[in-house]
Amino acid sequence: MKNQHKCNPRQAAGECAAKLVENGMVVGLGTGSTTAYAIKELGRRVADGLEILGVPTSYQSSFMGAENGITLTTLDEHPEIDIDIDGADQIAGFIAIKGGGAAHTREKIVALSSKKFVVVVDESKCSDILSHPVPIEVLPFALKLVIKQLAELGGKAELRMGVSKDGPVISDNGNFIIDADFGRIDDPESLGKKLSQCCGIVEHGIFTGVDAVYIGKKDGSVDIWEA
Repeated sequence: MKNQHKCNPRQAAGECAAKLVENGMVVGLGTGSTTAYAIKELGRRVADGLEILGVPTSYQSSFMGAENGITLTTLDEHPEIDIDIDGADQIAGFIAIKGGGAAHTREKIVALSSKKFVVVVDESKCSDILSHPVPIEVLPFALKLVIKQLAELGGKAELRMGVSKDGPVISDNGNFIIDADFGRIDDPESLGKKLSQCCGIVEHGIFTGVDAVYIGKKDGSVDIWEA
C-alpha cells in the first residue's frame, strides 16, 4: 500500500504513521529522528483537539512529547498501550534491529506492551537480510563476561563511546551499550533467544513481532507493510 506525501522520507513515514492514532488512545512514543516527526505531528493534532496519552521510551521522547503538548503517562498507570510508533536502524520483513539511540530496552518494553507496534523508517533502512550490528545494553559489572559470551556466539563486540562526552555511552537505565557485529544474521529470532540467555545482558536490539512498517521514500511516497 502506498500513501503520497510531499516531504523528506523520514518525515513522510512519521507523519503518515501518526494518522493511525485516534482520539482517546494511549500511544507509545518511540525514540529517534524518524519517530520525532510522528511526535511532532501528534502534537499538531493535539493542538487541534486530539486527546491522547503518551508513554515515552526515553528522556528524548519524554522531552519532545511534553514540548509538543502531549500529556505523558507511565506503564504503571496504563500497562496496555493502544499503539506504539518507533524507528529502527535496519528492518528485514517484520524483524528490526533497534538501539542506535541506546533506548532499546525501554523501547522493547513499550513495544511488547502495545496492541500494535508500528516501525517508521526511510527506505535506506530496509534490507532483505539483517546485518547491522546489534545494540546490547549491558550491566557495567558484567562487561567483560558479556564480551566473552558474545564472542562465543560469533559476535565482535565494541563498547559504544560517547561523542560529546568522555567515556562510554550510558543508557537512561545507567548501563553500558555494546554494539555486536554478527555479520549476516540469517536467523535473527534464534540469535535473539541466545542473547537473552547471556548473563549480564539487560536487553538486546533484535525486535520481532512488528505489526506494520511505514517506509518513507525519496519521492515523498510511503510504502505500508502490514504483517
